[in-house]
Amino acid sequence: MFPTRKAQLVAPEQTLPGRSERTFAIAERHRVLDAPVVTDPETGGIPDGHEVAVFGLGCFWGAEEIFWQVPGVWSTSVGYAGGTTPNPSYEEVCSGATNHTEAVRVVFDPSKVSYADLVKRFFEVHDPTQGFRQGNDIGTQYRSAIYYTTSEQERVARELTAVYGAELERRRLGQITTEIRPASETTYYYAEDYHQQYLAKNPHGYRCHANTGVKFPETV
Repeated sequence: MFPTRKAQLVAPEQTLPGRSERTFAIAERHRVLDAPVVTDPETGGIPDGHEVAVFGLGCFWGAEEIFWQVPGVWSTSVGYAGGTTPNPSYEEVCSGATNHTEAVRVVFDPSKVSYADLVKRFFEVHDPTQGFRQGNDIGTQYRSAIYYTTSEQERVARELTAVYGAELERRRLGQITTEIRPASETTYYYAEDYHQQYLAKNPHGYRCHANTGVKFPETV
């Protein structure tokens, strides 16, 4: 039985210890995109010219589906990021004692879809003002997050966050709580295989698409 801490992050020294390596296998091929699911350097990495984006936007089942539908996205996976517990289990992440988010890792071809377009999509399909929740899903693992992998991604992420935040405040919908951090500060840990492409395996499965209903301003 893991402790439940849903309202706030815990001190790093109080997070669960985790384990030294992943204890489960992951299918090699993406069910929808027919690309590798695990795209770490030791597995062959990603195609030349492609980039990696990591987002947290609530339950990763529905979030992954949104991104694999975007033209120019080569592969997606779901995992855990932003915390300190190494190789956590889903149950540990849900306990609130790892500080991880439920995250989506997106490998994309920037000649076909820009990072800016992915960030705009990110903001439109969830509610970045809710803090540690998305709709009825409550917990630190559901917080809004952008983990950038390059300095250019950081620039774009911060610029677009400011633009969308101003639009939400103009409409009196609240302030953005999105966490923006370098991906190098946190390790991305792949989630268990049954979570990968969950909605391709379970087409009528759970989707949490809490959002503000506000489109990204067309002037940007």
